[in-house]
Amino acid sequence: MSPLDTADISVLICAYTEERYDDLLAAVASVQQQTLLPTEIILVIDHNRLLYTRVKQALPAITVIENRQARGLSGARNSGILVAKGHFLAFLDDDAMAAPSWLQAISECFRNKAVLGVGGTILPLWLEGCKPDWLPEEFYWVVGCTYRGMPRSTTIIRNPIGANMAFRREVFDKVGGFRTDIGRVGTLPLGCEETELCIRAHQHWVQRVFLYRPDASVSHRVSPRRTKLSYYIARCYAEGRSKAAISRYVGAKDSLTSEYNYVLHTLPLGIVRNLVAALWYFKFARMQRVLAIVLGLVMTMFGYLVGRVFVKNVTIVGDAPLIAPLDAVIADLPETLPAYAALTSSSEQNQSLT
Repeated sequence: MSPLDTADISVLICAYTEERYDDLLAAVASVQQQTLLPTEIILVIDHNRLLYTRVKQALPAITVIENRQARGLSGARNSGILVAKGHFLAFLDDDAMAAPSWLQAISECFRNKAVLGVGGTILPLWLEGCKPDWLPEEFYWVVGCTYRGMPRSTTIIRNPIGANMAFRREVFDKVGGFRTDIGRVGTLPLGCEETELCIRAHQHWVQRVFLYRPDASVSHRVSPRRTKLSYYIARCYAEGRSKAAISRYVGAKDSLTSEYNYVLHTLPLGIVRNLVAALWYFKFARMQRVLAIVLGLVMTMFGYLVGRVFVKNVTIVGDAPLIAPLDAVIADLPETLPAYAALTSSSEQNQSLT
């Protein structure tokens, strides 16, 4: 009997704050209601003893552990990977809720042995009616959700978005875990740790792929804090800094392939579409979206420039390796690889950015 026949999937959920305690319980409940149940659910509490004790008491049937590695999302995920028993590991954010068929859709993708990992749609769940009129759909990645320009059918991508992703265990066994020096820590809006991991995995298995499966969907809560212009600016800047960091690890060519298409195709289309709506239908909010697109692009590019030009003394730190030291793994990888376009359909123009 194959692993998928026994639903051999471990679901990992990481949490760090008691402010999202109810959200965490809802995330767990959504996994427990799957049409294809996982082998186990693992909750990793990131350096918060009070939250750990509370969750441990409230969910005695769930595996609850503490993050024993570096503080932050990457360290918490790595701690969960170390104890997971499944052949396939799915990750869900603590403020997200999976659709009932989430794991079923993911498992179907893994029936193809060439698939290393899977990502799916992340729908924004705006809290307190906080959806801002000025926020362009092309920048929904800022709030951790699927953005305009992503594929609408099952497609090869560079990397999934962290709120909704799954991997074969062999990915971590062969190339190590998530880097702890580029991921999110608390509310600090850094990221790209899953991007770096996926690129590293693809460099190890050039002929294998990551898939985007739209119907493997989750709903992601978006708090009012994340809809403020100040957060938007900070998140775009941090994205640029994060991209600069991973370009040092895996090379600028591989780290920016998706971004070139995004900047050259998705954003210009967004500007034109919103300009037409603003001028033809007199919708002021659409002009705000045009300005937001320009601002977001400028801040992201500025962050990247700062990361590349001014942050020169970067130390590559091992990521509490699971099998082999990450530095040793990276040293064995080729510096350059074929473009991802060779693996994608000719119609695809955008892949996951975060």
